[in-house]
Amino acid sequence: MIDIRDAYRRALDGFGDRLHLVRRGQWELPTPCVDWDVRGLVNHVVAENLWAPELLSGRTVAEVGDAFEGDVLGDDPLKAFEASAQGAVQAVYAEGALTSVTHLSFGDVQGEEYITELFADVLIHTWDLARAIGGPERLDPALVASCSEWFEKAREDYREAGVFGDEQGLPADADQQTHLLAAWGRNP
Repeated sequence: MIDIRDAYRRALDGFGDRLHLVRRGQWELPTPCVDWDVRGLVNHVVAENLWAPELLSGRTVAEVGDAFEGDVLGDDPLKAFEASAQGAVQAVYAEGALTSVTHLSFGDVQGEEYITELFADVLIHTWDLARAIGGPERLDPALVASCSEWFEKAREDYREAGVFGDEQGLPADADQQTHLLAAWGRNP
């Protein structure tokens, strides 16, 4: 398995590559995440990036409060993403980030688990963004393999928590990316 910090950084790079392809008039397009259009999806990823330094430094959700509620993109979504991604990457590579106790809304987890969750979220949302804007949907195969390996162990916990939709049916010859996306409730 890839070092989770490297996987997260690479997933953010892939998301950023797709984000650069968003054209005027595409921000309101629907995404596979039924609650979000393109702008809402990007806003979610940026907000998650903004949370990472706070939570990996030991702050609690209550201490951070509503600092990242609402629109965190402002007038320049690309700039907001790039700044948030840079801060998140710095936070995951900080000394002790992997072993830190991260206080999430549902309980405490080790930093490595939190970073893995961030990685998976960004990877899946990279496909969501690409699908919405008609961009390249093929994800980095090494990242797909790493996410798939982790998700096999975490799938039931996520399903019980209602994090994603029902798993989609697959053709017999489906590749690993298709399996992963279907497991996350996507219909590739």
